[in-house]
Amino acid sequence: MFLKADNLSKTYSSGFLSGKKVSALQNASITIRDGETVGIFGKSGSGKTTLANLIAGAIPASSGRIFWDDKPVVYPYRGTLRRAIQMVYQHPEEAFDPCWSLERSLMEPYRIHRLDFSEEKFTALLEQVGLYKEHLSRDLSSLSGGELQRAALARAMSMSPKLILLDEPTSMLDSISQAQILQILKTYQKQHRTAYLLITHDLQVMRHMCDRCYFLENGCIQGEEEYAHVEKEP
Repeated sequence: MFLKADNLSKTYSSGFLSGKKVSALQNASITIRDGETVGIFGKSGSGKTTLANLIAGAIPASSGRIFWDDKPVVYPYRGTLRRAIQMVYQHPEEAFDPCWSLERSLMEPYRIHRLDFSEEKFTALLEQVGLYKEHLSRDLSSLSGGELQRAALARAMSMSPKLILLDEPTSMLDSISQAQILQILKTYQKQHRTAYLLITHDLQVMRHMCDRCYFLENGCIQGEEEYAHVEKEP
């Protein structure tokens, strides 16, 4: 897997009557390779989530292109690419219907993509993220923040993606849950060679997880740093 974002820009209208444009991202170029964790570091409002949403295919770019294995990607994403790129958000409760059970929420991607599912798949998914079979019947509104984020990871992993976009996945969690989620991600990546794009404003998380990191400020990439010299925890 190889993803290249080339000069991506995103502009929004600031108001219907004013006609003014606001630039959220300007000429951002990044690469992500198979099995690699790439970080996007910056303050709130720097354009991190906009960049992730563009790569996820959630919104169209105003200009620039995205390439997947050297082939240009067309918005909206279709077919296998929709499964190959998954996203986990900072607020997992916003990604789920709170009235649904965990089982129904995990089944939904299989229904959308018309894929076979089984109890064995659910059991394996739950084991990967540290949840249990008894969680399947529970409403999502009854889960803790850490359990919800595990559920969000399980749903993303259910599609066997090549790339998972992680938008501040631990920022709303306590230190124990944060460490557990990061370890789940490391273990899964080691087993499946999945690439991660990790959005964060936490330098400690970035240096612990990332092979490389891009620094965003005011919608522009200001630099890139490698962390191959840093000994990461197993």
